[in-house]
Amino acid sequence: MVIVITGPTATGKSDLGIFLAKKLNGEIINADSTQIYKGMNIATNKVKDTEGVIHHLFDEKSLLEEYTVFDYQRDARKIIDDILSRGKTPILVGGTGLYINAALFDYKFEDKLHDEYDEYSNDDLYDMLLKVDPNTNIHLNNRVRVISALNYYNANGRPYSEKEKDNVLLYDTLFIGLTTDREVLYYKINQRVDKMVEEGLVKEAKDLYDLGIRSKAVMTPIGLKELFEYFDGEVSLEKAIEKIKTKSRKYAKRQYTWFNNQMPLVWFKTNYENFAKTEEEVLDYIKSNGHFS
Repeated sequence: MVIVITGPTATGKSDLGIFLAKKLNGEIINADSTQIYKGMNIATNKVKDTEGVIHHLFDEKSLLEEYTVFDYQRDARKIIDDILSRGKTPILVGGTGLYINAALFDYKFEDKLHDEYDEYSNDDLYDMLLKVDPNTNIHLNNRVRVISALNYYNANGRPYSEKEKDNVLLYDTLFIGLTTDREVLYYKINQRVDKMVEEGLVKEAKDLYDLGIRSKAVMTPIGLKELFEYFDGEVSLEKAIEKIKTKSRKYAKRQYTWFNNQMPLVWFKTNYENFAKTEEEVLDYIKSNGHFS
């Protein structure tokens, strides 16, 4: 059996994953599109202590490498199969929903996806989508989903609006989501950003800025490009930090939309005062619905 631990940022996914790996003879497979890269430890909130649990696809790729969802699908499936063959439990942990679904469902991707749409406006992209998927229900201004739908069509030759009709789950899987009240989540996100700054986020960003690296790996995570604007003299440090908080909150909102529409999740509310209670609740659920004694 495969276990998925996902949910919006700042809900305790990494800690829960390590707890379950220890209890269920598991190994963790990173399902965060930014944590696969070396460096950016603070910006991507990498777990500092793996507590002896094996982590795969974590801190492996150079910031100059291009690593796509196609690459992740190939690598994650290979690792899942290997872990299962050794009688252990694969546990996917992270908040990149597309990566999780690509690994576990019968998604078809080409080796190279068309993901360079910077030159096109939202109207241009939407017109392109309507030509290949006239029944789309994606909003014109939801640029990320429009691009995702175009990528899906380019990879599969059929409209994105039809894809949910025949998605096949390749593994016996339990999908677990961590959640909390919206106000609490936003407070925790703001706290996390402040902690990242205290731990040296500005220095980490400045080191990358001085190296002149502007790859997709560097410019994707929230927290670096906003500080690059500060280094360029475009905004104050306080403004850059506030922008990081705002974008992080908006990202959490988008994550909820994806999870609710694309994944068969069972949600558990994070108990921040007593996280052990959350861990035990999830473990009890897994044992009652899985193949664990």
